[in-house]
Amino acid sequence: MVNAPGKFGPYSGWDTRVLAGRGPTGAELVRSRIALRVRLRSVSPGDRLPDAGVLAEELGISEITVRRALEVMCQDGLLDRRRGRAGGTFVAADWDAVVAVMYDADEAAALDSFHLLLECGLVAHTAGELPDTRLDGLRALVEEMDLADDPARLLELETRFHLDLAETLGGAGIREFAADLLGKQCLLGPAPDPAVVRARNRCHLDLLDELGRGAMDPAVRAVKAHRHAEPDRALGAEPNPSRSAEPN
Repeated sequence: MVNAPGKFGPYSGWDTRVLAGRGPTGAELVRSRIALRVRLRSVSPGDRLPDAGVLAEELGISEITVRRALEVMCQDGLLDRRRGRAGGTFVAADWDAVVAVMYDADEAAALDSFHLLLECGLVAHTAGELPDTRLDGLRALVEEMDLADDPARLLELETRFHLDLAETLGGAGIREFAADLLGKQCLLGPAPDPAVVRARNRCHLDLLDELGRGAMDPAVRAVKAHRHAEPDRALGAEPNPSRSAEPN
């Protein structure tokens, strides 16, 4: 029997299936959400995952679907199955190396383009309607990224920024949709260089500034600039492409 959707279950609010053509299968959902947990460091390589029944309840899918998905991830080398009293399903110690081997440039580029389209649409839909105080949490993440030295922490904070941005602009249902999308991206591309992540953080700040002003076109340009951010941009060597010379 399929469990009722939990906090990580099927999307609510907007019918996000029309955005991607279809919703994720149960196996895809398990895969993407485990990858997202690793990126957010709620579990680390070598850690034991919750039991299949717990995951099934959280994801709102059947336990047998979860078990099958975990088995496939074990076959792929992403997870390890251990037997005995201290057994269970564990994140593989060499998770990062396995993900690097699975790199799919075409699919990664397609997901990146879709993520860009999603965020541009959310910005265009909400620009001028958000009180500046709604952006305070996102600004705090930007400031925390500026201070972070650990590459894994930088990636965690950037992922949290995009999850929180999706919720701020589109609601809880869109956050769930973004969580699935970001989880898939974690499995399809190598982790970006920390200098690139810092450069992207300047685009985050630009975006928040423009959203605070209610300037839709510059805000959309900031989202697009994020995709092509270069390390020297974070050092201020290049002009800010998201700013408009004319008042909006």
